[in-house]
Amino acid sequence: MEEYRIPLLGEEFPKLTVKTTHGVKHLPDDYKGKWFILFSHPADFTPVCTTEFVEFQRKKEEFDKLNCELIGLSVDQVFSHIKWIEWIKEKLGVEITFPIIADDMGEVARRLGMIHPNKGTNTVRSVFIVDDKGVVRLILYYPQEIGRNIDEIIRALKALQVSDKYGVATPANWPENPLIGDNVIIPPATSIQEAEERKKKEEAGEIKCFDWWFCYKPLK
Repeated sequence: MEEYRIPLLGEEFPKLTVKTTHGVKHLPDDYKGKWFILFSHPADFTPVCTTEFVEFQRKKEEFDKLNCELIGLSVDQVFSHIKWIEWIKEKLGVEITFPIIADDMGEVARRLGMIHPNKGTNTVRSVFIVDDKGVVRLILYYPQEIGRNIDEIIRALKALQVSDKYGVATPANWPENPLIGDNVIIPPATSIQEAEERKKKEEAGEIKCFDWWFCYKPLK
């Protein structure tokens, strides 16, 4: 069996042709110009996975506003996915509108490092956030026994987009950080001259600093 190295942050997402509940898709090409989140679940018709899919769907409008598509995945077959989403609609009143990859041969899971032998033969709960240029920006792995926090995934997506747009960093728990609230962090100065300019900006009230290497400002 061919061994793959999982893509790393900052690398292009590998080109994959996948079977989904919405037909064949080509990743990342079919999502050019859009961000997408590919997330795997251990199996259809399992309680934790069901709660996650319902929550992803419930938050889908927020992902849409962020120009981000959702794609699920497990090693189940397409007919299993279809039956499961029918069950979710019938029993829970939620219609799953995003595609689910049927990776029944496990090829995609192996390529993306989603199967961890010490946790069984099913896919663990992986999350790949891929930007509108097809570059991997964030990777998360959760064990089967822990459901994901969908709000945290949305927060991370927003933070990545803010960082790209404004050239800033975001603090812990942003936008509710105990030290600086919803402000954003200015990258550290890279020269003596830049450090001196920071001091002038602080004196003028344009930015705030704990020190020259730790400055922040409102997101405007």
